[in-house]
Amino acid sequence: MQEFLTPAMPFLATALAVAAGLVLSWLIRKTVLRLNRRRPELHATSRVARLPLRLALCLIGVRIALVLTTDDGGWRSAVDHLLLIALMGALAWLAIAVLLIVEALVLSRYSVDVADNRRARRLRTQMILARRIGVALIVVLAAGSVMLTFPAIQALGAGLLASAGVISIVAGLAAQTSLVNVFAGMQLAFTDAIRVDDVVVVQKEWGRIEEITLTYVVVHIWDDRRLILPSTYFTTTPFENWTRRQSEVMGTVEFDLDWRAPIEDMRTELRTVLDGTELWDGRVGILQITDATNGYVRVRILVSAADSAALFDLRCLIREAMVTFLQQGHPESLPHVRWEPVHPAPSRDVPRQPAVESFDQGHQGHARQQSGPQDSQLFTGSVEAIERSRAFTGPGEDVFEDRDKTLSARN
Repeated sequence: MQEFLTPAMPFLATALAVAAGLVLSWLIRKTVLRLNRRRPELHATSRVARLPLRLALCLIGVRIALVLTTDDGGWRSAVDHLLLIALMGALAWLAIAVLLIVEALVLSRYSVDVADNRRARRLRTQMILARRIGVALIVVLAAGSVMLTFPAIQALGAGLLASAGVISIVAGLAAQTSLVNVFAGMQLAFTDAIRVDDVVVVQKEWGRIEEITLTYVVVHIWDDRRLILPSTYFTTTPFENWTRRQSEVMGTVEFDLDWRAPIEDMRTELRTVLDGTELWDGRVGILQITDATNGYVRVRILVSAADSAALFDLRCLIREAMVTFLQQGHPESLPHVRWEPVHPAPSRDVPRQPAVESFDQGHQGHARQQSGPQDSQLFTGSVEAIERSRAFTGPGEDVFEDRDKTLSARN
């Protein structure tokens, strides 16, 4: 057969092989879509595997064409080796695309847009992590298969397998932290501790689980920030999961009011506000006095909502409505600070003072009135103090006249 081959035959056979691969891939895709025509989601997801399927079939056809139309030679072995490596890569790409299609088909049957989506979120988390583990395994197997196609690496592999125990210990010690996070991520996925779209409170931040990988978890915080935490955080640190079993939550609104607050009127207003909004789920809506100390009455309102987002809006609505109700209808119930001055009672036993001492005290008071307020705190108690004040306050002539009269009276 080799004697009938011409130099143009390999090129013609290669072209025919590529055309046959394209036609065969088209037929396979049409057949799969026809057999699953009741699943419209397959039409969109099947496009992911279209290109790797074409590439794999064309490479298989080209290899067969070269075997049939060329002799075993140096260039033939090199080209065939390159085609084999490319075929391994195409098959790995096709396997990854198949995993993506399976994941999309499974997740399309469970919607997360319903009220009770706990099962759907759990399945979504497990499927995403399983697909990522499968992709990692496919990449590792493909890379290992490519390396084994080289004879030098095959000889090296025999020596490496002999010392596999030592290598595994060294690799385990070197990648200890990464492996811990990987196993923690797998534990989170299959123990149902957290799921994608769960509402959590971590690091004193409220947010939703946006993504779970093998090594870290992304939390979408309420202000559109992303908090990235290692997977070991959720296996070693306590955190709040508001949607672990159900999405319904309860919250409080508290007020510190005056003792004259109209409690019954506030209950009536609360009922009016709750009946007029769709944020309230109708389970809990009560108003109670939880404390009455330090001149204030603490009023607590406990309400419930279908989820945490609705609860936040409901609490804000109740707080605004109650503040407006108290300001407009009952201003006396707002907090007040009371201050009452206490006057000491007059003493019954007042000791009589000598006339000269009373005279001195009168003139000292007159001298303090002439001086500034700070001077009255510096020089008081006797005529000598008034004399000492001259050097600092500069007393007027009436002070000296009072001093002369006081001295004359003593003499």
